[in-house]
Amino acid sequence: MAKEEAPHVERLPADLLAHVLSLLPSFHDLAMAGGVSQRWHQAVGRSLSSRRRLSFAGQRTGDDFTARLVRAAVNLRDLDISRSCWGCQITDQGLLKLSSATCVPNLTSISLWGLARITDKGVVHLISRARSLQHLNIGGTFITDESLYAVANSCANLKDGEGSSLQSWVFFRPSDPIQTYFVV
Repeated sequence: MAKEEAPHVERLPADLLAHVLSLLPSFHDLAMAGGVSQRWHQAVGRSLSSRRRLSFAGQRTGDDFTARLVRAAVNLRDLDISRSCWGCQITDQGLLKLSSATCVPNLTSISLWGLARITDKGVVHLISRARSLQHLNIGGTFITDESLYAVANSCANLKDGEGSSLQSWVFFRPSDPIQTYFVV
C-alpha cells in the first residue's frame, strides 16, 4: 500500500509558512488559518511576531484574545482596536492586559475609537507605557481630563493629522471656552 503524500503547502518550511501567513491582510483570515492544523497554529504565532500593524477593527473580539495576540506581536507599531457596529468589546481589563505587552513602548499609533466600555483607568495605564506614540485616536470614548493629562505627560511625540508635531495643545472648559483649561 502506497503512503499518502502530504499536500504541498504542508511541506513548506515553518519559517516560509509563517512569512506567507504574515502577508494575510485580514485578521479574520489569519485567525481562520490558525485553525487548519497545529502546525499552522504555530505558524500564525510566528507570523504575529513579525507584524508591524494589527487591526481588530470590526472584529468580534474581547479582552483575553486581543491581549494574547498583541503580546505575541513583539514588533507591533500600529494597533487598531476600534469598535465598529459588531466589533471589539474591549474593557479596562483588556487595556490593562494589553499594556503589559512588550510592544507597547514602541507603538507609534493606537486607535481606541468608539470603545465605550473603557474608562480613564485603562487608558491611563496603556498610554503611560506607550512612550513612542505619534498618532492616537480616542474619539467616541467616555474618557475625561485624567486621560488627557496622561497623554500630555507620556506622549511627547504626538503629531497632528498632517504629521506636524503637537508642541502645544489647548483644551477648554466646555462651560467657558475662553479660559484655557489645559496646555501641553
